[in-house]
Amino acid sequence: MEIYAAGYMPWPTSKIEPVRKSRIHPRESLRVQLFRLVPYSSRHGSILLVFVCRPSHFTVLRFTRITSSHSSKAQFPSTVRVIPVDYNSIPELTTALNNQDAIISTLTTAAADVQHTLIDAAITAGVKRFIPSEFGADTGNPNASTLPVYQSKIAVNKALQAKAAENPSFTYTLIRHGPFLDWGLNAGFFFDWRSEAPTFYDGGDRPFSTTTLATIGQAVVGVLLHFDETKNRPVYIHDLVTSQRQIYTIVQKLAPQRKWNPVDVSTAELEVKAREEWAKGNTDLRSIVGLLCRAVFAEGYGGEFKNVDNELLGLGFKTEADLEEVVKTILGDSL
Repeated sequence: MEIYAAGYMPWPTSKIEPVRKSRIHPRESLRVQLFRLVPYSSRHGSILLVFVCRPSHFTVLRFTRITSSHSSKAQFPSTVRVIPVDYNSIPELTTALNNQDAIISTLTTAAADVQHTLIDAAITAGVKRFIPSEFGADTGNPNASTLPVYQSKIAVNKALQAKAAENPSFTYTLIRHGPFLDWGLNAGFFFDWRSEAPTFYDGGDRPFSTTTLATIGQAVVGVLLHFDETKNRPVYIHDLVTSQRQIYTIVQKLAPQRKWNPVDVSTAELEVKAREEWAKGNTDLRSIVGLLCRAVFAEGYGGEFKNVDNELLGLGFKTEADLEEVVKTILGDSL
């Protein structure tokens, strides 16, 4: 498996808007490093690079594994320097990270060990800010934090807290935004429009926070431009709060000719089954999704963010009309 920085490939169905300049004061000298462990065309890291690579924001350095066969094929902005390194060598990583101000990691959960290595190298190199691959649910919620699917992320977060306490010049920010709105719609996570009997979790009317990839990209920029205000803490953002039933209503409006017969599923039962499989070492997609559904749709698991940092980071909010437009853009031709 290869390690890449975020690809330069904007999400085609997300409207990319500028960060609100009234709230942002550019730090043009900031040097940023991005890491990821997913195919080059993955859209999560791609959106981040679109925003972070804007010349008025930062200078970006991208690392690739020495053995990578994809780096020569990948196309990046001319402002991005691409350097091959050995990800198993802390000394080599440390040398490569010299003079870098921040690291943004979009590594997968399976690459948690790599994040620990990067943290150690970053501290030695004098990196000022580390943004781990926290992106997602509120892992600080007491109930959500017990779910096995989040344990590797929580271990990284605890390591960051300890390292920051030991090294005052080293800081971190955890970015929490709920499920990806665009991905969740396309994948049928919120409402499985491909099925005649889609699932409503715990009734389908539980409110939850959700965010588009484009807004997450803006949030990352906002964090880097507000170093002091976002130091050593989680930041919470969302585009809006919605529910499965609200999305279902929008989908029905877009495809009145189609008929669905939703069925109700208990997230508590999903958690029990997922934990049983997890205990056996069966961490398959079904178990993972079951635990994610528990975190997003269950009462008391922090799926709805009550207090968000949108204003600090220069982010607006989406309205119900905006949500309808997003659903139409992503699903309109598929329904």
